[in-house]
Amino acid sequence: MSEVEQGTLTPVVVQHAITGQVLMLAYTNAELLERTAREGRVWFWSRSRGGPWLKGATSGNYLNVQSITMDCDQDAVLVEVTPEGPACHTGKTSCFHRPVMGSASPGILLKLGGVIESRVMKKPEGSYTAALAGKGPEAILRKVSEEAFEVVLAAKEEGAPGLVWEVADLWYHCMVLLSVLGYKAEDVLEELARRAKRDEQG
Repeated sequence: MSEVEQGTLTPVVVQHAITGQVLMLAYTNAELLERTAREGRVWFWSRSRGGPWLKGATSGNYLNVQSITMDCDQDAVLVEVTPEGPACHTGKTSCFHRPVMGSASPGILLKLGGVIESRVMKKPEGSYTAALAGKGPEAILRKVSEEAFEVVLAAKEEGAPGLVWEVADLWYHCMVLLSVLGYKAEDVLEELARRAKRDEQG
């Protein structure tokens, strides 16, 4: 990693290698970037601590390196990782969870998945998600079947606006089912990413 000058701090963008979600921004130097490449786990320079920082050393939320790429000006680094747990110290999947403007990226599915998981676990009064989850998998499966049928009807009769609405309903109820059965939105996104990579290669 000789492109990174000794003694200088270089920004590092950390991205999920499967979902493409940006997880965090931190800083590194030449020595720590070499160490990251050698050990396969991300090392940063902590400006607050004034020293090297192995991400996950305290929390267990390590970032396992899949690739390291320099930008065109060789003054920033992109590290693709598979994370062991959340990247943010707040417990969020990504440090970028404070919206300034809306986004239709996969991040919105991850955000929705997090809300659904919270409703399923905490069971707040008045929550449709919590009430549905409380009825168990069989009731949710019936709702998924109903929503899938409505998608078919919308595609045949209503056209695009109605179809989009019904597909959103179907996705939502599928995500409730996933949560109740112990899965996460990330699991589906990772599977889709694997299929996309396979199609690109094939």
